[in-house]
Amino acid sequence: MTFRLNAFANVGLDESLLRLVLDEHAASALPRLEKLWMYYRNPLKAIGTGPLPWLGNADSSSRGWYRQAQEIGLPARIVGRAGLAMDDRAQARREVVIENDIAWRVQAMVDFMFGKPVTLLSTAHDENLRRTIEKILDTVWERSGGIGLLQDMALLGHVYGHVDLLLRIDPAIAADSLSITSPDTRTTTLDDAIARAAEAFTIEVIEPTRGVPIADPADYRRLVAYILRFDRQQNSVDLARETVSSTLWRRAFTTARSSQGSRQRTSVTEIFSGSHHQLYHDENLIEQSVNTLTAGQLPIVHIQNVSQPFRYEGQGEVEPLIPLQDELNTRLSDRASRVTMQSFKMYLTKGIEGADKMSVGPGVIWTADNVDASVQEFGGDGHSPSEESHIQEIREALDKVSSVPPLAGGVVRAKIGNLSSANALKITLMGILSKTARKRVTYGRGMAQISRLILTALDAAGVLKTSELDRGIRLEWPDPLPSDTREQVVAAEAKARLGVPHERVLAELGYSPNDPGVQ
Repeated sequence: MTFRLNAFANVGLDESLLRLVLDEHAASALPRLEKLWMYYRNPLKAIGTGPLPWLGNADSSSRGWYRQAQEIGLPARIVGRAGLAMDDRAQARREVVIENDIAWRVQAMVDFMFGKPVTLLSTAHDENLRRTIEKILDTVWERSGGIGLLQDMALLGHVYGHVDLLLRIDPAIAADSLSITSPDTRTTTLDDAIARAAEAFTIEVIEPTRGVPIADPADYRRLVAYILRFDRQQNSVDLARETVSSTLWRRAFTTARSSQGSRQRTSVTEIFSGSHHQLYHDENLIEQSVNTLTAGQLPIVHIQNVSQPFRYEGQGEVEPLIPLQDELNTRLSDRASRVTMQSFKMYLTKGIEGADKMSVGPGVIWTADNVDASVQEFGGDGHSPSEESHIQEIREALDKVSSVPPLAGGVVRAKIGNLSSANALKITLMGILSKTARKRVTYGRGMAQISRLILTALDAAGVLKTSELDRGIRLEWPDPLPSDTREQVVAAEAKARLGVPHERVLAELGYSPNDPGVQ
């Protein structure tokens, strides 16, 4: 089968280029991205063969019923890899300790970014238009997932370094929607008209492992086309195909083979440009449409986690932590091996016959006729200050590279001092607060861009008439740190005196005008 790409000739996309970028993505970008996810997620792989794989292998060197993904970064002397060392002892598996410091740091960053809802504010001059725009944007974002969508977006961006948002538009619903600017009050209300129009829009988060951008050769920041490629599992059985995943992660962690065949999988390819959209199933064209609602703009918004000059990809949080994570796991495994070998007292006997069969315990007496017989005690775990210092320095390096101190995860240590005020807490968390403020620029810009794209489509459909100046969006970010309720009330009263709308003040306090007892 072949792709029919005549609709994308104006952006220079043909079949040869399409197959080339997909192959490059699968060969170079995809393995790297999936390793980043493996280090964040650290999934478990069941080991063993037969009907009960969780019982482990017959090999006595195996420990437990699983292996962890981060073991890939441990040296052969710990995990034991046959053929990599001349000494047979290096092929045996030793004590393996994995402490996933990456996951909780990334989660703390996401919580600081989107632990609380973000408010989208319109900058339109007309007050009624502002409220209408804010209400319809809030409806679209809530329908698309709300705060969960934002947290998923931030998580993927932190792991991979960038994330893309896709705006799907149903032209049929948009065309059937009533005018929000002047709805027919005899048949519908303003809220009903907004809800109907919002059904035409869905914001989706695109994982970088699935999205393949086609950038403008003259400007890396501008996309001329976008390809969405993934495998979809069907509710049907393919008896001719084994259970083999198309991705590196699943190939590495899938060992089972079904005797009844496998679930049928369909390769889905979607191609977007500013004017056209095509959907392929196994290279069969299923759907083709013309985009008339976004004024020639690509319905894709690119978000960098931390901006990276002259590169499409942004800077992620997992990649710089991987070497330190491997070093930490290595030293923890070495310490576990040392403790295992030295935790118990051992005895070297000389001149005592049958000592290897004698038991050691309270009240047990060893006797010998040999006057030169002796028993030498050795072993026992001793203090190793250099080892503890090295592990502590690795943890501090992880703190500096990630800007996430243990306090951000709820670990309070004596050395942080007396946190008697909010300012003292902010100084302690200055690193993560500064990085969060920096990332709010990139994430906020992406959220504002896709919100303006929604308003552009509503204007083109004749549902909500706006000008370019009316489509400005400003984001109001909450304070990521816990705040005193009394301070919030005092601030809300001050805002009300300054003329801030009553509904907005209540929303900042977590109330709505319809709540019982709210006036």
